[in-house]
Amino acid sequence: MSTRAVAVIGGGPWGLALASASARAGTKTWLYSRKERVAALPHGVTQALDYRQIADVARLVILAVPSQTAGEVAFAMGEYLDGRHLVVHGIRGIAKDAMVPISDVIRRESPVRRIGAIGGPLVADDLAAGRPSVMVVGSSYPEVRKAVSEAFVTPTLRLYETDDLRGLEWASALVGCLMIGAGYAKASGFGAGMVAAFISRGVQEAGRIAAAAGGDERTLLGLAGYGDLLASVEQPARPEIKLGTALAAGKSLDQAKGEAKLRVEALELIPRVNAWAAAHKVKAPIFRALAEGILAAEPAAEVVHQLMTGPVEGFV
Repeated sequence: MSTRAVAVIGGGPWGLALASASARAGTKTWLYSRKERVAALPHGVTQALDYRQIADVARLVILAVPSQTAGEVAFAMGEYLDGRHLVVHGIRGIAKDAMVPISDVIRRESPVRRIGAIGGPLVADDLAAGRPSVMVVGSSYPEVRKAVSEAFVTPTLRLYETDDLRGLEWASALVGCLMIGAGYAKASGFGAGMVAAFISRGVQEAGRIAAAAGGDERTLLGLAGYGDLLASVEQPARPEIKLGTALAAGKSLDQAKGEAKLRVEALELIPRVNAWAAAHKVKAPIFRALAEGILAAEPAAEVVHQLMTGPVEGFV
């Protein structure tokens, strides 16, 4: 097992971008996908045959799979991984069964204990092309943060560290929800002021939710929250933005899903976050508007009315 090696699990655009960035940094990089063969592996990346090989060749394992398969993948890997391995995920999701972050799922389904996550304003296309990018890694284990830094940092990829793993995970998940709202707001002609208000209040609400879940509210006010969301707003091709734009145009949710093309984790997460916030008495009118207005295909005027006439203290 090499300490200067990375195994990426997931053959989608995100997994390929991470593998490409790792290989560009001079790190021995393997990629495993459930597809029999990945059509176009990035330069310097080797396709792994199975989880056994991954456990043998790499100490650092990066998960880049959909949230609904994270438990299954962690369990399958767990047969071969042990306490020597480090597992870091880049998944925008919260476990459906208990509303816990993906790190808890990995810990539950595998013997690995040194776990982390990556997030921040990372754009898969920029990462794959080697354009200047910024990444955030979160873990309570310094050796996990160090391993990610050694595996990925180059003159065009800067890395910031945090020990607030839970806050980073909730930030990534909640920002994914807010992206839909941002796409909707811009396409609905809300105006610059209302779009700015939506983004600002949404991030503050996300901070309150993350704090109630055990994270640090301040994590949402930096690269993991504001930075991630602001980068997404400038990407009209992002699935979440495209979905919000389609809903603003009056299209049905099924039609909007079709225009997004890729699976959008936030669609299932938004109603669960709204219910979780209500159950934990967290004021979250933006997330309520997302769940009960935007995803419910309410007219834009009704969504604006709901936001503008709610209690002012809900926006503080």
